[in-house]
Amino acid sequence: MTREDTEDDDASVITRSRREPSLFAVIFDRHARHIHRYLVRRLGPVAADDVLADTFLIAFDKRAKFDPARPDARPWLYGIATNLVSRQRRAEVRELKLRLAIGPPPVEAGHDDQVADRVSAGALGARLDRALAALRPRERDVLLLVAAEGLGYQEVADALAIPVGTVKSRLSRARNRARAELGALDLVKETADHG
Repeated sequence: MTREDTEDDDASVITRSRREPSLFAVIFDRHARHIHRYLVRRLGPVAADDVLADTFLIAFDKRAKFDPARPDARPWLYGIATNLVSRQRRAEVRELKLRLAIGPPPVEAGHDDQVADRVSAGALGARLDRALAALRPRERDVLLLVAAEGLGYQEVADALAIPVGTVKSRLSRARNRARAELGALDLVKETADHG
């Protein structure tokens, strides 16, 4: 790989990887940590590694179908990852319910501030897990892509192959349901960069 390979936009790298398959490693290097973080939030750390590998294998196999008019491959990769997650929705909900049942991980004694922070985070985490588990799967997808991954409406629309209006309505419903489950806590702040 040359310096040029790492400086080209994603579309250029993917197009060139059709002739030089090893160039697809640039796409993995650029985006794997983002996709992995998203998958950990959705499936937990154990399943995330496997689904990450599957995401990039599918992307590699389908790279000839990538739209070269899109310079950023991240929404495309999120779309593949989200489709794989949808195959494991029942396991995802079981995981969230299990985390609720077992509670937060044990904390180390002797660090009062850390203990208080972990207890607070554990309590909020349980409420958040419950709120996420209560969402419809399509609403959960949109909410996590916006709130956890920081994607804008158009990027989410591209990732999930749905209209922007559908993203907005699903996000609104997800926010309302999550707020109802969490009480007064505002899960997702409205920001101008998502509009």
